[in-house]
Amino acid sequence: MAFKLSSPGRRMRGMLTSGAPNLVIPICTLIQVVLCGIWLVTSPPFIDRDIQSEHGKTVIICNKGSNIAFHVVLGYLGSLALGSFTVAFLARNLPDRFNEAKFLTFSMLVFCSVWITFLPVYHSTRGKIMVVVEVFSILASSAGLLGCIFVPKCYVILVRPESNIRQKYRDTLLL
Repeated sequence: MAFKLSSPGRRMRGMLTSGAPNLVIPICTLIQVVLCGIWLVTSPPFIDRDIQSEHGKTVIICNKGSNIAFHVVLGYLGSLALGSFTVAFLARNLPDRFNEAKFLTFSMLVFCSVWITFLPVYHSTRGKIMVVVEVFSILASSAGLLGCIFVPKCYVILVRPESNIRQKYRDTLLL
């Protein structure tokens, strides 16, 4: 939308320049805080014992309280991730020199793939393995995000420093 809204006086152009996009992150964060607050007030997590997952042992676990609240919060985070992926995918064809969307699209694809595979694995495990699945999913999605966004930048800086100079940048803008 930012490149298509070139005519003055359009309502959408005013929204983009007024700072409205800067409100997206605080509003989404506020929604997340409210959802988690409702979850903690209505049915907070508590310490529980699991005597069925391992024969002859009692495993102390953190019971998440309300399954519905857990899935609402997880669904909200999933919808934010899916929305971010969609926006990055739609913006991937912007001009190359200004476009980080290709890297963001692939990193969000990795992120969404990790968490989509997390759900069935998490719900099919019990006991101490659940914590391992959670930690692995967090590490894999974080590594995917950081790797897909920053590895190409490090490649240009370290391996191809000749393409990382101001004159080269200006020459490509004039073309």
